[in-house]
Amino acid sequence: MTDERTASGSPEASGNHWTDALSGRTIVALATVGVLGLLGVAAVVAPESTAGGLFGVIVSTSTLSATLRLSVPIVFAAVGGIFAEKSGVINIGLEGLLIISAFSAIYGADVTGSLLAGFVVGVVSATALAGLFAVVCIEFRADQIIAGLAIWLIALGLAPFLSQVVYGGPNTESVGTLGTWTVPVLAEIPLLGAFFDAAPPVYLMFLAVGGAWYTLNRTAFGRWVRAAGENPRALDTAGVDVSRVRYAAVLLSGALSGMGGAALAFNIGQFTGNGPTMVNGKGFIAIVAYLFGNYNPVGALGSTMLFAGLDAVQLRLQTQQIVGVPDSLVQTIPFVAVIVVLALVGKTRIPEAAGEHYESGEE
Repeated sequence: MTDERTASGSPEASGNHWTDALSGRTIVALATVGVLGLLGVAAVVAPESTAGGLFGVIVSTSTLSATLRLSVPIVFAAVGGIFAEKSGVINIGLEGLLIISAFSAIYGADVTGSLLAGFVVGVVSATALAGLFAVVCIEFRADQIIAGLAIWLIALGLAPFLSQVVYGGPNTESVGTLGTWTVPVLAEIPLLGAFFDAAPPVYLMFLAVGGAWYTLNRTAFGRWVRAAGENPRALDTAGVDVSRVRYAAVLLSGALSGMGGAALAFNIGQFTGNGPTMVNGKGFIAIVAYLFGNYNPVGALGSTMLFAGLDAVQLRLQTQQIVGVPDSLVQTIPFVAVIVVLALVGKTRIPEAAGEHYESGEE
């Protein structure tokens, strides 16, 4: 009798999954280009029209700058999630890692008087929480989904509580922002100048994406990570400790998420713990981003730019009143996009051994 997992993981089935997922991505890409094209034509024919005004908002330098800024925490969390899930550990606690690192970064900066030190504290705190998650899942073989939800809920309660204890409220004091790094001349280029007049985490985001892609595809560690998630028994047979690889991948997901959370906090110089906190679902959007990006850091960056771009556009639309739609509906635009993307990438093939426990010598 053919095992269901083996059948679903066969080259033929994998090819079908790839084709289905690729079709979804193609639809999104074509739809995006088509909408922009229509708005562009409308802007030329009737620049004073609603469509013309909307096109102007979309292609403005300020919108691109906001898109880059909003992308940072999502991209870092998404790249971290790729490493964890590629190794066979499904980390849906990315939201919690962003929350704890955002608070820790502000607290660290407040105590030390240094934003750089605060950034490091944020990364360390998220890595430590990811380490706890790794021990529970790898050593004690807990259900990874439940453990990930626990990490989120712990951070969701702990960060505002600590803020209440230290600062007397769910929101911390302001510690300042990182500012921007401007590249002379290049920053003056229309629209694209936004890439050369941005906060340091934006540049770090692009380095992280490039480094993650290279690590996963061009290094021995990257091959081990992929093997741990696809065929851990073969990796074990080759003499590589599967558990160590998974621990390293999960800790790396914590460190990267820590960078994202710290960058988010220093974007406004404060941690706000009201409601879903300032993170507000970005960790869950990161999961959608790397699924839509097919576990490719570059693809995750592209999908995140789409989500963040829609978020930036809706923020501009609320202030300029270009379209006659209530702000409450405008605010739903990015989340509707997430739902649409989820529907389109429902058949993306996850790593074969993702979510499965493995011990050396298992048959």
